[in-house]
Amino acid sequence: MTQNTLKIIDSRTAKEYEISIEDGTIKAMDLRKIKVSGDDFGLMTYDPAFMNTASCKSRITFIDGDKGILEYRGYPIDQLAEKSTYLEVAYLLLHGELPTESQLMDWTTNITYHTFINENIKKVMDGFHYNAHPMGVFEATLGALSTFYPDAKEIFNEELRWKQIYRLIAKVPTIAGFAYRHRVGMQYSYPDNDLSYEGNFLNMMFKTTELKYQPNPVLERALSVLFILHADHEQNCSTNAMRSIGSAHTDPFSAIGGAAAALYGPLHGGANEMVLRMLSEIGSIDKIPEYIKRVKTGEFRLMGFGHRVYKNYDPRARIIKQIAYEVFEVTGKDPLLDIALELERIALEDEYFVKRKLYPNVDFYSGIIYRAMKFPVDMFPVLFAIARTSGWLAQWAEMLDDSDQKIARPRQIYLGHRTRSYQPMAQRDGKGDTAKA
Repeated sequence: MTQNTLKIIDSRTAKEYEISIEDGTIKAMDLRKIKVSGDDFGLMTYDPAFMNTASCKSRITFIDGDKGILEYRGYPIDQLAEKSTYLEVAYLLLHGELPTESQLMDWTTNITYHTFINENIKKVMDGFHYNAHPMGVFEATLGALSTFYPDAKEIFNEELRWKQIYRLIAKVPTIAGFAYRHRVGMQYSYPDNDLSYEGNFLNMMFKTTELKYQPNPVLERALSVLFILHADHEQNCSTNAMRSIGSAHTDPFSAIGGAAAALYGPLHGGANEMVLRMLSEIGSIDKIPEYIKRVKTGEFRLMGFGHRVYKNYDPRARIIKQIAYEVFEVTGKDPLLDIALELERIALEDEYFVKRKLYPNVDFYSGIIYRAMKFPVDMFPVLFAIARTSGWLAQWAEMLDDSDQKIARPRQIYLGHRTRSYQPMAQRDGKGDTAKA
């Protein structure tokens, strides 16, 4: 037996099997040769929610949850947040290397060229109810874009693929800004391509009567850092959706619409909203001990603490906490910050939370910052989606170029009825086990 193999003895048959180990994994298909009889389908794994299943090989994002490490293409997230812009990080995710000055200039120019949307897209958005949730408008509009760009279906044409990448990164802030303005009944503010990527988005959100919108540089930079921190996060729910939909060779506009729908959920992109609600419910510092007590009894969860991957302090949370102070120098301090700081202090010292490795995650402070910057709560998942677009596209492109990938099609363990005879209506008793169906 070689060193990098797993020896399995099947107690049902007493047969021995040797399965290769590569990169700390075994191939699930290798288990199929473990059978009880010739007509046996073969052994499968049962792994709801992919708790311990690798669905792909990737070179984009590395996470070590136990050590609190997050890297894009090998670069630590704190270095990128400190020294880069969002568009520079987007280039890194999609190309694999940081751009030279001329490469970044070309990249920025190509994206800036595509910031405007077809006027007929506005008609699609105008069709939504006046108080439609911006995330619902956002994801639906992304899907509609596929009908405006039929060349997006040519996903293996490299030139056309890059054109869609430029279009999507450029247009998601425009769609997001328009979705917000539709919600509040304000006239759309068109892109101003003299501004930065983040500054232009702030212009489309908040411009009113001024002839030329000038974003506050501190808030502009804060938004860039927040976008960088949210740009990619390995195989999370929405990225898995992007890859799964894309595996059918769907155009990227439709695939991103599906990824955005996954992000819409309160367990994913809506988590920072839940943090704000929790802090508002607590109301004051003196009420924190009682709230903590109720959390320990299992009455509800401590929102913004703990993470599926991180079993240490989320590295993004450290960066966001510092950004919060810079933002509040401009906007004034949000009263919820004091509650958040005290809640964090108590939780980090309490054995109950330390034992369970419940440390602050990226959502704990991001919502407070967004609120201070005057973003309404229902825009939070949209902001997340703008940032994550570059990561989704990098994962999608990597998946398409991976020869191991096929159309996603998980197996199931079937527990329902087997073959039975059809019953005429008069013979049915209506007592089926619908609760288990």
